[in-house]
This record gives sequence, structure tokens and C-alpha cells, in this order.
Amino acid sequence: MEQTVNTLVDYIWGNGLVYLALAVGLYFTLASRGVQFRYLPEMIRLLRERQESGAGISPFQAFCMSLSGRIGVGNIAGVATAIAAGGPGAVFWMVVMALLGAAAAFTESTLAQIYKTEVGTEYRGGSPYYIEKGLKLKGFAVLVAVVICLSYGVLVPGIQANTIAASFDQAFGLPSWVTGAAVSLFLAFLIFGGTKRIARAADRMIPLMALGYVCLMLAVLVAHAGRIPETVGLIVGSAFGTDALFGGMVGTAVAWGVRRAVFSNVAGAGEATFSSAAAEVSHPVKQGLVQGFSVYIDTVVVCSATAVMILITGMYNVQPPGMDTPLVANIPGVAAGAAYTQAALGTVFGSFGGIFVAVGIFFFAFTCLMAYYYIAETALLYLDQKLKYPLLGRALRLVFLAVVFAGSVQSAGLMWGLGDIGFGSMCYLNLIAIVLLSRPALRALRDYDRQRKAGIDPVFDPRAAGIDGADFWVEYARRHRR
Repeated sequence: MEQTVNTLVDYIWGNGLVYLALAVGLYFTLASRGVQFRYLPEMIRLLRERQESGAGISPFQAFCMSLSGRIGVGNIAGVATAIAAGGPGAVFWMVVMALLGAAAAFTESTLAQIYKTEVGTEYRGGSPYYIEKGLKLKGFAVLVAVVICLSYGVLVPGIQANTIAASFDQAFGLPSWVTGAAVSLFLAFLIFGGTKRIARAADRMIPLMALGYVCLMLAVLVAHAGRIPETVGLIVGSAFGTDALFGGMVGTAVAWGVRRAVFSNVAGAGEATFSSAAAEVSHPVKQGLVQGFSVYIDTVVVCSATAVMILITGMYNVQPPGMDTPLVANIPGVAAGAAYTQAALGTVFGSFGGIFVAVGIFFFAFTCLMAYYYIAETALLYLDQKLKYPLLGRALRLVFLAVVFAGSVQSAGLMWGLGDIGFGSMCYLNLIAIVLLSRPALRALRDYDRQRKAGIDPVFDPRAAGIDGADFWVEYARRHRR
């Protein structure tokens, strides 16, 4: 089965998806006049807006929920696998993809807000919703919802659960099935509590875990500060083929850098659109900007720091796909993944490094699992409105928890392969959708620019912006007419 899965991964993650992701990021960067750069101070300011209602969560909570999906094992294990397969140059292309991908993340989250709806007592929305309302393609929307539900409900969660179990086995000697059972029980408490409980948990966990992890990485960088210029030179030289050892790996570096950047920050894959739609904001662009900033935190800050820490300490191997012997074997026999990060931290903190990484992985991966369930549930809710099968929600909870437990005891290779199939499938569909919907997203941005230049706090009226299908905002504008 694992061989079949890997064959599918090779087809899905070929050069077509790599260059499509880069092209879409570049397109939205140019079309929005570099929104992710010119509005950087605004992104930080908007995080302090604490709007919240009975139906919606605050922009910061939505930011934390999406960051909980972005910051996961990709920031620890994913970075290591990129270096192992693509060499140090993959790190450079990860950052490039993040800088361009922030524009795609802005676009998809803005669209999620434009076309969100109120279901019961909560705001809901995401890629299936904006495909149906914006493109008027119900069949396409249903296909996307099915793919997202299967990906986040079945294919992707096993990566996070498997990495938690493996790190706890290495750090504490806990059997995988014990860790899997404990994670499943804790997760059940949260997902049966609804969106608000998940948002509150993410609100508390994300800032603390990200800050703690970055602080330890900074300590490692300070301890090896003399090697920082050499390491940066190695990354850049490998990325452009001027390094003597890694010069022939430019194509591989690009492919693995983009692949792991998309896996880590999921910009353009549609993942963050679901939490973005749940936010209470006065203008869709506000949440788009907040989500663009989350890509910076995930990849430019956390992933880059992890990569530099691994490279600066020399705790890595490099063996490109198809090569029988390693190109670099600094730590022979150590499999690519969290073990590289544990070894790098161990150069400064000794055995505590492995323990901290295990705890960090738990929080990173667990908050990812919370986000995954919320996304799968929202996609299912979209389908349930069409199919009218109310028992599907209960079934999803049980299947999701079963997958988390099973993922804890299965092989890492199988889990990463299934996850890559899920992410790759979503990327193709959502990247095409947001390009087709670029007009309403850019019109919303121009409306925001106009109101900001007039010195007022933007309030969205889709009719003034020339956008159809945004029924929620038509009513919102009526209630908040100036």
C-alpha cells in the first residue's frame, strides 16, 4: 500500500503543482501591488482588534486557529525532510514560496469572508462556499468540499498523530498506542465542544508554544553565531547552484522547498479559509491581511529558524530521491524528521532538547488536529445542507478520532504519503478557484484602499465594491450604514 501511495504522491506533486503554486503567488503579488508587503504594519495592527460576537470569533482567534493549522510538524519534521531530500537550498525556496504565498493566503481568506454565511449561531464559510457563490459552480463546489472533508477527516490527520507518538516514544519510551489513545481522548473533549471551545484552546496554546519554540531556537543560533554567515551562504549557494557540493540540485531544491512550504503554511490550499470565514470583522480584507501575516510567522520565522538551526549545527543528512548513497551523512542512520531538530537542540541543551521537541511537537501537532477537525466539519456542513444526512456529523467525529489513533501506530512513510495526497489534491482545486475569483478579491482590496485613504475604518458594502453574491454583507452594510 505504501508503494502505491508514494506513486500517487509523485504524480500529484510533480513539477506542475510546484510551478502552479509559484505562479499563483507571483500573480497575486503583482495584481495586489504587493499587498503582503505594503500592508505589513496594518497586518500587525489588525491582530489587536478584539471584535467578537455570538456568531463570530475575533480576528486574533481566527488567526490562532489558522496558525494552529499552519504551525505543525511541518515546521519541525517537514523542514528536516526538505533539507534531506533537496539540500540546504530548499530552505531558500521555502522562504520565497512563503513571501509569494502570503498574497495567495490573503486572497483566499478575503474571499472566504466575502462569501461567508451564518449557519445556526455561527459564521461558516470557506472554499466550497465561495466557489458556489462566486463562481456559481455548484458541482465544482461539491467536489472541493468532498476532497477537503476526506483530506482533513481521513488522509492528513495521521501525520500529526504519528509524529506525536514517535517523539514521545523517543523522548519518554511511551508505546505508540498509549500516546494515540491519550491524544484521541483529549481531542474528543475539544471537538465535541464546538467552534468556540476549539477557538479558545487555540487562542491560549498557539502564542505560548510558538514563543517558547522560537526562544530555544534563538539560543541555539546564539551559541553558534559565528557560523551564521557561513550557513546563510550555504543556503543561497545551494539554491542557485553555485555551491560545489549541492550545485547540481537546484531543481530538486526548488521542488522540495515549494512542496514543504505549501505543506507547512498551506497558502493557497484553502485550509485557512474556514477559520477566516468565522471571524467577526467589518471588512473582508481585514481578515485577509491577518491571514497573510500568519504565513510570515509560520514559514519566514518558525520554519527558517528551524532550518538554520539544523544546518548551523550540522545535524542533518542529504540523500536526494533516487540516490543510493547519501550525499552528506553528518548523522548516519538518523531518519529525516524531528530527530534532526532534536539533535540540533541537543548540541546546546543536551537531553532536554529531545524532551522539549517532543513537548513542542505535541502542542504543534495537537493544535493542527483541532484545526483539521474544524475544517472537515465545515466542509461536511456544506455537504450536509445539500445531502440532508444529519448523522454524518457524528460519523465524522468518530472516524476522525479513529484515524488519529490509527495514525499513531502506522508507519511514518504511509502517513506522510497520505497527507501529501490530500494537500496536493486541495492545492490544485483551490489555486484554480482563487485565480478565477481574483476579480471580487481585488475589488474588495481597492474598496479597502479607498476607505483607508479617506481616513475611516473600512466597512464593507459589496454593492459599492461591485461584488455580487455576498448576501451576508449586504445585510451587514444595511445595519451599519454610515
